[in-house]
Amino acid sequence: MKRPIGTRTEVNTNSDIAISVVNLHKSFKLPTEQAFGLKQAIFNRLRGIKGYKEQKVLKGLTFNIKKGEFIGIVGRNGSGKSTLLKILAGIYYPEKGEITINGTLVPFIELGVGFNPELTGRENVYMNGALLGFSNDEMDKMYDDIWDFAELKDFQDQKLKNYSSGMQVRLAFSIAIRAKGDILLLDEVLAVGDAAFQQKCTDYFAQLKNEDQTVILVTHSMDNVRRFCDRAILIDDGRIIIDGDPSTVADAYTKLWQ
Repeated sequence: MKRPIGTRTEVNTNSDIAISVVNLHKSFKLPTEQAFGLKQAIFNRLRGIKGYKEQKVLKGLTFNIKKGEFIGIVGRNGSGKSTLLKILAGIYYPEKGEITINGTLVPFIELGVGFNPELTGRENVYMNGALLGFSNDEMDKMYDDIWDFAELKDFQDQKLKNYSSGMQVRLAFSIAIRAKGDILLLDEVLAVGDAAFQQKCTDYFAQLKNEDQTVILVTHSMDNVRRFCDRAILIDDGRIIIDGDPSTVADAYTKLWQ
């Protein structure tokens, strides 16, 4: 019997809901026994040995995010929060459930995703923009802002392989926040870069609270949850434990470690 497949739909409507998630499930197959050759694989199958076990990572998540909300998603390592973000970003596909993205979503999930070390910084900016769905004309309008925020304009025509990891972080983050998307998706961005750039990111988030920008931040920093978020969601063992007040969620997260 064919396993049901979930849906991820991108729309652009006047609804006040930016993201809708309904009964979201995601599992991964983890190898348990390696079969060397076709004969061994057939023998294992006849003995009922699958060669893998199924790990259920997300177990029926349902929530809405309104336009203009600054949402924190928190949970212990392995709770499923990063898998959720990758499904929202379109990196993974849900096996069951429905996701509706209303507007342009700009992800900053992992450093280096969408970068080519053999291309220049300039070329990588335009390539990243294309991957995010922006035209060259749209990227032309964002270009100077991206480099000004990154403070790397003198390096725009150098190949990315000559950038330090900190410089790459600054450029990737600058693309994410200056690409004029409706929804900004961030995974632990405040934990990377040098102290000065972290402060610059912190100042930018404070600014976002006064703008009509939808932000989803996955973080282990409860200080950032309390300071920036309008609402927070605590995920544990693939399920939503609390969805509500940031301070309440931060306190509950802290208790999970006690």
